[in-house]
Amino acid sequence: MKILEKIVFRLNRSLILLFVLFAALSAVSSKIASAFDEVSGVQAIKASEFLDSIGVNSSISRRGETLTDTIDAVTYLGMRWIRTGYEGRIPIADLIELHKRTGVRFSYGLLSGGADLDRLLSGARELAAAGALIALEGNNEPNNWGIEYLGEKGGGKRSWLPVAKLQRDLYDAVKNDHVLKEYPVWSLSENGAETDNAGLQFLTIPDDADCLMSGGTRFADFANCHNYMTHPSWPGLHDNQTWIAADPTAACKVDGLYGNYGRTWRIHAPGYAESDLLNLPRVTTETGITLDDEITERIQALLYMSVYLDQCKRGWKHTAIYLLRDRSDESGNQTFGFYRPDYSRRLAADYLHNLTRILADSGAADSPERLNYSIEGQTDMVHDLLIQKSNGRLYLTVWGERFTGGSDEVRVKLGKTFALVNVFDPTTGDTPMQRLTSVDSVRLTVSDHPFILELY
Repeated sequence: MKILEKIVFRLNRSLILLFVLFAALSAVSSKIASAFDEVSGVQAIKASEFLDSIGVNSSISRRGETLTDTIDAVTYLGMRWIRTGYEGRIPIADLIELHKRTGVRFSYGLLSGGADLDRLLSGARELAAAGALIALEGNNEPNNWGIEYLGEKGGGKRSWLPVAKLQRDLYDAVKNDHVLKEYPVWSLSENGAETDNAGLQFLTIPDDADCLMSGGTRFADFANCHNYMTHPSWPGLHDNQTWIAADPTAACKVDGLYGNYGRTWRIHAPGYAESDLLNLPRVTTETGITLDDEITERIQALLYMSVYLDQCKRGWKHTAIYLLRDRSDESGNQTFGFYRPDYSRRLAADYLHNLTRILADSGAADSPERLNYSIEGQTDMVHDLLIQKSNGRLYLTVWGERFTGGSDEVRVKLGKTFALVNVFDPTTGDTPMQRLTSVDSVRLTVSDHPFILELY
């Protein structure tokens, strides 16, 4: 019996040791799996990064716009920045007051036909002192608004050498200014219209490039485009319309990054390789669309939401829609605005208001997390962006771009179980349309607008 008891004791001890070893291995395996998920999952971006990208063009207190109405409009929309310049004779005091009342900041540029660098830098310094400046910008569309610099006329159908010299001198002046040197310089817009190869398709001209300006000439820190979501060569309404307009490669069907910085659209001068365009620092200072029989207020509102999401997802740091309020001092179809001339809101204003309210965040996440999610049934019409607020909460945004009709049935697999998932639809409001408890996946019918999953 004693021998049998010893055998049983030894077996029990072995089983206990095996159990302890198994538990330890399970814990290590779990940690390894968790670490793998963290490494392999999708990296969130800060909510502030997305919100800071949302901008608009506005004359603020000129051309029929009033400072009071602009303050109200910017506040309602949740705008973070406005593209402006000295061209419209907008008082700097109005810009600073707008900043104080709303927190909005400004890109400040030469804009149409401007060449007065001293005036530009003077205004920019005042904005910088007020904490209201984000960047300085070159000329607006010199193909449409020629310039005269140092006694030479350029742009349009003339040589673009004067335009290039002005942009070079703007960059040098900013980087040698003790107040402004830390601020980025955005290039001019529509440099793809060069009539001669001045080199404006580069931020810095490579030494081996065959350009009229010498190698090493620096023009800007960021490329600048007016990649409107429609174009004479690509008219009408299309699925994935804003996704395609945001494409940095030759696949873009509008006047985009490739046609201005890859191979210029007028004389086809070579610029950056497509692989370099993917990571080229870039901003959009104008995009938008007017109303017609096909582009209804609802379609415009959907496009305006998706363009902000697409541009951020595809690497554009800032995006400004043209326009805050319809022009009342120009003829033709001037229905770009979030607001009509009497400041009544279009549907685009309400949709964007809901989107920015849902994602509103006054801080910034210290170290955005990863989430090992996937989207079952995802087609090329369905896009996603993981956002994290400063309180640590994750917001998974899933949107569709079937603007001509149809939908996709998808299952968003969250990678783990969440105690609560709030589902928002910014086309219906800024409160949850659905609350789900203890779920690891969410089924959505994705068509032409975003859903936002708030994960607890």
